[in-house]
Amino acid sequence: QVQLVESGGGLVQAGDSLRLSCAASGRTFGSYLMGWFRQAPGKEREFVAGITLSGGSTYYADSVKGRSTISRDNAKSTVYLQMNSLKPEDTAVYYCALKRGPGIPTAGRNYDYWGQGTQVTVSS
Repeated sequence: QVQLVESGGGLVQAGDSLRLSCAASGRTFGSYLMGWFRQAPGKEREFVAGITLSGGSTYYADSVKGRSTISRDNAKSTVYLQMNSLKPEDTAVYYCALKRGPGIPTAGRNYDYWGQGTQVTVSS
């Protein structure tokens, strides 16, 4: 089993920055990719960013590209999402997810484990 715990969410103003963290524990060895998704009230869950755990290849949704950076610290089994120039439309619950094997990184159905989520609220 794998446990994922997100942290770093909060209430910020438009233009501010936040860094989300996702700490993984359990049987993570050999996992392929970790990703961030978000879900706003009344909307479907959407992909935000992903990173492979070996080569460090990164993937971003167009909505956050240029404003966000995903990174990993394999020694700490932690993945980070640095978000800058936050907008009110970034308000959502942000979820961390882990994917065991290769495949499309943007599809939530391909992920095997999920965290409980952390709330990000951006006020205008």
